[in-house]
Amino acid sequence: MSSQSAPAFTADLGDGTYRNPVLNADWSDPDLIRVGDDYYMTASSFGRVPGLPLLHSRDLVNWTLVGHALQLLEPAKEFRTPRHDCGVWAPALRHHDDRFWIFWGDPDHGIYQVNAPEIRGPWTRPHLLKEGRGLIDACPLWDDETGEAYLVHAWAKSRSGIKNRLTGHRMRPDATGLLDEGKVIVDGDRIPGWFTLEGPKLYRHDGWFWIFAPAGGVATGWQGAFRSRGFFGPYEERIVLEQGGTDVNGPHQGGWVRTPSGEDWFAHFQEKGAYGRVVHLQPMRWDTDGWPVLGDEGTPVDVYKKPDLPPQPPSAPATDDDFPGGRFGRQWQWTANPQHGWATRHAGDGLRLTCVRTADLDDLRKLPNVLTQRLPGTPATVEVELALSGEAPGARAGLAVLGDAFSWIGLQRGTDGQVHLVHRFAETVAMGAPPTPLGQWGRERDAAHPRVAPEGRARLRVEVGEGARCRFSYDVGEGWQPSGPVFAATPWRWVGALLGLFALAPPGGGHAGAATFTQFRITARPTS
Repeated sequence: MSSQSAPAFTADLGDGTYRNPVLNADWSDPDLIRVGDDYYMTASSFGRVPGLPLLHSRDLVNWTLVGHALQLLEPAKEFRTPRHDCGVWAPALRHHDDRFWIFWGDPDHGIYQVNAPEIRGPWTRPHLLKEGRGLIDACPLWDDETGEAYLVHAWAKSRSGIKNRLTGHRMRPDATGLLDEGKVIVDGDRIPGWFTLEGPKLYRHDGWFWIFAPAGGVATGWQGAFRSRGFFGPYEERIVLEQGGTDVNGPHQGGWVRTPSGEDWFAHFQEKGAYGRVVHLQPMRWDTDGWPVLGDEGTPVDVYKKPDLPPQPPSAPATDDDFPGGRFGRQWQWTANPQHGWATRHAGDGLRLTCVRTADLDDLRKLPNVLTQRLPGTPATVEVELALSGEAPGARAGLAVLGDAFSWIGLQRGTDGQVHLVHRFAETVAMGAPPTPLGQWGRERDAAHPRVAPEGRARLRVEVGEGARCRFSYDVGEGWQPSGPVFAATPWRWVGALLGLFALAPPGGGHAGAATFTQFRITARPTS
């Protein structure tokens, strides 16, 4: 269905070492497990669909995206329109009783789980395990020693008024329900200097119950470890990973995995603004007191020896796409639950998007029918070819860099019937403030001398440089031409900036036509 990324995007240095981050894009709140010789990872997907990405690796460095566990967000009616920072928060991936399980907290609805016999499915529909607001970052544990099952979760103060504590439950072994009302098992307010305790991952090791949990906030936090002889405590704590003298801010929140040879590794995120939360891999060992030591004596590593696992070819999650038969690859997600008819299958190559009529024509942040993928965390050139066949005046389509501020370049049908090159932007929306009116960088490039796109076609380009600074350009048959000043990509509150493809039309009756995107490519650029 889709081409793989160029080897330039892999973290494998080809000499037995790797460089962090191992996933240099917004794979937020990672969790991972080993099943046999295979390693699997999932991550937060928030309000995008499909959700719960499923990644696979054989060496913990080279990863590919193999699917998603969540085809629709529920309650479905609440995700008909974008809720960019809501939905799936901090999932936990586990393998138990010959099934794969993923638990997560939706801060507005409660704790859900899905499960499947194989990583590629079929996955069950979401089951609401615990209803309530502010319940986040859920993780289960099946204790093989006692046959008991447990669940731990954190709290979102924005919904519940509670934060900085972890609540534990006994759980039915089949994960269909909880067996008690829950008890606070770690109270961060009682630990001097700790705040925003969240993201717990629950394990059993060496006779202890272990909770690996971060604190200190997304951009500046640290990784903690807690242990107790009994699930409900009391727990003792230790900081096991922090920035130290490195340039890796807030290294925390992730999962622990052990290889067949007994090596231990920990994957976590680093918050990088518009790039979102990129994934690092740290070596891990146990000290003489039985506590985990992560990275280089508690600080992140940059370049390190690869895990002692069979060599694998360099790989990374797919980015490029030829859209065979009108289908798009696994790397793409809608900004809300999709509706039938947005994308049309056909005999040739190319993504054919219907020009959806909408009153929110001038604000991509409000639209569910934007097809997105993650912004690369390294300098890259993004290109796609666009043909606009929509006949309705005002029909438009383009390539966007989408965040709390956004910019797009594309084509629009004018009232004169011709197709014009357009380039537009919108500024950020302050929390709780009304949307900023849409700005423009030349409605038709120059109001006095409109730029016509012959045959309604153009090649579009975004060059993403250091600091997610984006330069837009286009080619309508005369070579590449720059367009507008540099645009600095911005994230939402919890989600990194996205690349997006869309097709729209003003409100009205009748079919508004379509747009076809072909040869979508992301190419790594040399760093300065």
